[in-house]
Amino acid sequence: MRPVASVSLDLDNLWAYLKTHGDPAWERRPSFLPSAVPRLLDVFGEHGLTTTVFVVGADAERDDGAGAVAAITAAGHEVANHSFGHEPWLHRYSPAELDDEVARAERAIVAAGAPKPTGFRGPGYSVTPQLLDVLTRRGYRYDASVLPTWIGPLARAYHNRTAGPDSGATDLFGGFGKVRAPNQAYRWRAGGLVELPVTTMPLLRVPIHGAYLLQLHQISPRLARGYFRTALRLCRATGAGQSLLLHPTDVLAAAEAPGMEFFPGMAVPGGEKVALLGWVLSSLRRHFDVVGTGEHVARLDGTALRERDPVACG
Repeated sequence: MRPVASVSLDLDNLWAYLKTHGDPAWERRPSFLPSAVPRLLDVFGEHGLTTTVFVVGADAERDDGAGAVAAITAAGHEVANHSFGHEPWLHRYSPAELDDEVARAERAIVAAGAPKPTGFRGPGYSVTPQLLDVLTRRGYRYDASVLPTWIGPLARAYHNRTAGPDSGATDLFGGFGKVRAPNQAYRWRAGGLVELPVTTMPLLRVPIHGAYLLQLHQISPRLARGYFRTALRLCRATGAGQSLLLHPTDVLAAAEAPGMEFFPGMAVPGGEKVALLGWVLSSLRRHFDVVGTGEHVARLDGTALRERDPVACG
């Protein structure tokens, strides 16, 4: 049997990126979902993939977001919870605020026509013991919020250098200690919730998901493809699974995401982005049995997963 890999999409909308970046234009709630969602579903369909899409509750309440949820569900993809307001500082929330944030997103997703979600990913890889407790009490099967890398402080410095004064995101992405987190699925000791981390390159622990590949592609398409091939070889050699993260910006041209010039890879033309994504998915399928995150977790049932104490979240 081939090893299992999963593909997930964080359906972050244009307004959410602008809000995190401190751009007051976010208050007009601009959206690129009508452009991004059909394009992404077409790519997934071409490759015969069933994925997991983490949806923001505030988007599921609006017409284009509800339409996206309906289309995603109709295509057979899992819809999971990506918080209600997409504030990547859930670590500042009280337990009551966390419960409300998760519950409001649940209600919006269900009202848009998807089943009640059983998976969660915090915006900005934000996860705390209090959040894990909320998810456990609300019956979630898995969390997928951990990015096990050492580059958080560097990414934060890059972000804060260009962010507006109202970004409120000065403590994004965690510290260097994230590198100690396991790079494959494990179980949180309290409550038994499964954590399926976003895979980083084994040994080097640098990110390999869409935005980072596009930044390398901007320098050299050959470099980006060689980087991803190396990641796949290391994942197979070390026995690490593969949980690949995508975003709408992985298929959008700069003109379709106004105000996001600061984001990695936005100088790459939209057609080149779609071609690169297609190549990535084809490469992944050659080496792995590719499913969504919920199915990936389901296939781990009955296996002995290592346990980790929730206090290690940060």
